[in-house]
Amino acid sequence: MAIIQLDDVAKQEFPNGATYQTLVGDADGSTPVRIGVQVSEPGYSTGTHSHPYLEVVTVIEGEGEAWVEGVAGESPIGPGSTLVMQPGVRHGFRVTGDKPLKTYGVHASPHRIVNRD
Repeated sequence: MAIIQLDDVAKQEFPNGATYQTLVGDADGSTPVRIGVQVSEPGYSTGTHSHPYLEVVTVIEGEGEAWVEGVAGESPIGPGSTLVMQPGVRHGFRVTGDKPLKTYGVHASPHRIVNRD
């Protein structure tokens, strides 16, 4: 069993002001899931996208709004909010507060795949 310290994991820069740290998973796809922590700066938006697998995201810190295909409108999200997106379901979130939004995400896939329209 491995013990991973978030402070020891390299940060990957995402466009438009977010960072992502992969806690479980690698480029070779040697694990059945990918798990990571994303920190999104104020004003950041993921844009609408989907994944060909289940994704579960939990908010650790910060405030935002999320949208999930099949759910009416946008929903406020904050610490303790969990989003569950089935394969192929379009979704996204944006930071609405003046502090970063920190999320913990699980991708039910050995590779992180993002489909944009």
